[in-house]
Amino acid sequence: MGGTVGRSRARSERRAGLSRARRGGISGAAALIGVAALVVPVLPAQATAAEAAPVPPSPGEVIPGQSTRTPALVEGIREQAPAARNAAGAARAYLAERRDRYRIADAGRDLEPVGTVTADDGQETVRLRQTHRGVPVLGGEYVVRMERQRDGGRVVTGTSGRYFTGLRTDTTAEVDDALAAERAVDAVLAELGTERFTAYEAAEEGGTPLTGTSHGLVVLPTGTGTLTRHITVRGDDPALGEPVLREVYVDARAGYPVLQYSGIKTFGAPRAATEGAAAGRRAGEPVAAEAGSGVKLDGTAVGLQVTHDEGRGAYVLRDRSRLPQDTGNVLATWDARGKWASQWAGAWPETIDEFASPTPAFGAEATEAGAVDAHWAAGEVYDYYKARHGRDSLDGRGMTVDSLVGVTDYGQPYVNAFWDGRKMVYGSGDAEYRPLSAALDVVGHEMTHGVVEHSADLVYAGQSGALNEAIADYFGNAIETDVLGIPMDSPDSGLVGEALCRTKAPRDCAFRDLDDGRTTTSSFLGVGFGTDNGGVHLNSTIFAGALWDIRRDLGPELADRIVYKALTEYLTPLDGFTQGRNAVIAAAKDLKAGGQDLTAVRRAFDAHGIVPNWELALGIDSDLVLERVNTYDSRLGAGGGWWAASRSNEDGSEPYSVWAGRTDGKGQLRLMSPNDGRYHVNPATDGKTVVWVAYGSGPVEVLARPLAGGPVKTLWSGRSTGSAVAVEGDVVTFEHHNHGGRRGVTYLSLKDPENKVSLGGGTYSSAFFPSLSHGRIAYQTRHRVSGSTYEYATRVLDVATSESTVVHQAAPGAGLGPTAVNGGHVYWLLDEIGQNGTTALRRAALDGSGVTDLSPETGPAALNLRDVTASEEAVTMEARTPVPEFRNEYLAKLWQFAADADGGDPRRSRVSCNRGEQLSAAAADGTRVLWLDATTGVSNVVTRKRPTGKCG
Repeated sequence: MGGTVGRSRARSERRAGLSRARRGGISGAAALIGVAALVVPVLPAQATAAEAAPVPPSPGEVIPGQSTRTPALVEGIREQAPAARNAAGAARAYLAERRDRYRIADAGRDLEPVGTVTADDGQETVRLRQTHRGVPVLGGEYVVRMERQRDGGRVVTGTSGRYFTGLRTDTTAEVDDALAAERAVDAVLAELGTERFTAYEAAEEGGTPLTGTSHGLVVLPTGTGTLTRHITVRGDDPALGEPVLREVYVDARAGYPVLQYSGIKTFGAPRAATEGAAAGRRAGEPVAAEAGSGVKLDGTAVGLQVTHDEGRGAYVLRDRSRLPQDTGNVLATWDARGKWASQWAGAWPETIDEFASPTPAFGAEATEAGAVDAHWAAGEVYDYYKARHGRDSLDGRGMTVDSLVGVTDYGQPYVNAFWDGRKMVYGSGDAEYRPLSAALDVVGHEMTHGVVEHSADLVYAGQSGALNEAIADYFGNAIETDVLGIPMDSPDSGLVGEALCRTKAPRDCAFRDLDDGRTTTSSFLGVGFGTDNGGVHLNSTIFAGALWDIRRDLGPELADRIVYKALTEYLTPLDGFTQGRNAVIAAAKDLKAGGQDLTAVRRAFDAHGIVPNWELALGIDSDLVLERVNTYDSRLGAGGGWWAASRSNEDGSEPYSVWAGRTDGKGQLRLMSPNDGRYHVNPATDGKTVVWVAYGSGPVEVLARPLAGGPVKTLWSGRSTGSAVAVEGDVVTFEHHNHGGRRGVTYLSLKDPENKVSLGGGTYSSAFFPSLSHGRIAYQTRHRVSGSTYEYATRVLDVATSESTVVHQAAPGAGLGPTAVNGGHVYWLLDEIGQNGTTALRRAALDGSGVTDLSPETGPAALNLRDVTASEEAVTMEARTPVPEFRNEYLAKLWQFAADADGGDPRRSRVSCNRGEQLSAAAADGTRVLWLDATTGVSNVVTRKRPTGKCG
């Protein structure tokens, strides 16, 4: 919800926010490693010597910031603000006057006013956005809280937020918008391709293409800062047709995408309806607003505020009673039956009308579509925020509230809902789940995403995204319990979405449970931004559970005021769990919650493990090889007793370099790539040579260097490459992408790289996912044989003879995945059935004989496989359980077979029992595997010599 409902069917895997993480461990960790909360958890950074000067004491409490000299929180003060024309001017002048405490060099120049909220009692909350040399800083926001005095003066009572004092980066871009957009689209298509193997092929066949729109330069606040171009990629998933809305940040000097996450908050977010959407969409001027009625899906009769629309000659679900009449803003419910969710994420449907009835009594049709529930619930949520918090609509300024009901997934049931920044969109439901608007807590959740967006604007990724989800769950449930009279001590009070099921019991139907005592930081799941946007649902109940405990202990009214005050007056876009705790405690103090109440607030957070430095308690069962690689979308390589990996610097602000080391941990690490400002990624090694890909502002290049040292050699130059790179002896192979993303496989000689051979790469002939061993290249092909008929095949090419053998021909339309090859067999992944959320691991001899499935695509042992790697003794696959559940078992884990295992062999075992994602496995000698592990909240290269077996 607020993000996602959480229990969509297998086909809605990514729709539920659980798309596969990219192979760089925690996607985006490199981009924001110094920003504590956007990257799942991040350990506190140590101040540099230059930043070690103590902050002067103040009358109140000062909590220092992380990776900044500016305090994260100052409370308990009463200091006069300088006279100014407005609140924002006074706030900036105050920060400038106290530069010795706040360390903001030029508050007037580097802080832009975002908005000021003024309460009836004279309290003013000013939000200021950080810029660096005129360029916005992602998540840089500082809040100043003041009291307006009778004489017109102002007293500052506290400050909080993030102002990054260490930024030094130049703001001159070397990559233009066109190249940045091209590489952003490529990055999104590559991620979609790892989620579903048919994405590339579907993209070639048409559909709504992915397009990139630039929003200009943005500084990512990592270390000294990374200058990026912010690109929004929109379109349809070429394989599933589902909506794609990705926020991608491309390094503005090298053109490499360093951060990517989804902008769609499913079961929840971006702004009010655009003028274009609002203009003319209501057919005629209403002549009267009056009371109507309807029946909710649970059988309850309710009153509805409706309007008679003369233009349509009907009553419509348009509530004009709650918002000021002179604005023309309303609460409206729209009939979106037959519309596809993929079409309307972030856009307004051109052909859509408000739900209508010939009389004020809306009948069964409106009930079954979920329109009655949506309209009634939107009014209840509006009333809650107005009555309890004095907030006028989602933006606090009376914006229109639009709800679309009945949307489908290309005509199929859609069990989800989302807020896209301008409207709520509710899915049709299916045979078991009612339309998503049928649960008041779901409606409250989605509308609260709008409240969050128009206040703290918590970035919807990692810990800040989990906070976003937690607050949406909290207020959604708070509204439901109040309106329906559910006691807080009821065991079902914390259930989220429990009213949606048609036949199941509420607890079996619920998507989450805020009373689940197991949700502590010890159960935190470290994941990349490609999976659930960095765990926004997976980890949300850790924080939401603490908030719900506070509501039970302090009572609904006080608890709600505390959480709302923390959201609107303390939290800033990149805050995580620890900052959230501090904000809630500070808000409780402001509201005079002392003694036992304040103790209860602290106790709730302690009980859920949200204490300073909680991340230090997360551990692993594997050997650490390379700590904090801080990269996005880069694979590992291993061979000949060596490994190779890309790595940024400690704070993730530098372009990536390639390092190599021995798999036994002995000896010194070796820097293989030049530090030339490019991003060096996807390294491979055979123990003698390291080969990798370099991204800069010019062409993408494939480079090589001997492990023993020597010059770097350029092997290939072109538009872009895939992540599959391999080297053995004199042979190098890799996947390349021509214009339009058409995929091909190139192989060449290290001694004579000009003498290269390319396979595929055409409009009707693709080659992809190469692997290399014993002088043979395994790869996949897609070739048009006639009209719209294509042949899908797994092939093995003998480099010495250039002879290519079809090892296996797949069914038409199959999804062919990564390959692995050793001296006796070829292994590959495929999806022949489709839409069932599972894939198969198939094996054959090099001549195509003995085809067998080591891991089947159907049946109780089926898994969702996404990668494979092999040594002579073992084959290792990256897999998830096939049913999307928000739990550890669903995350990518590594499983291993003996290389000569029979089909259905029970010797499959888990490589590691680490929590969190396990990505980019690279087979070394024997059964040893290296991988990128996200368990501790940062991406580390780890290894195990042998599988751990079973995990409890």
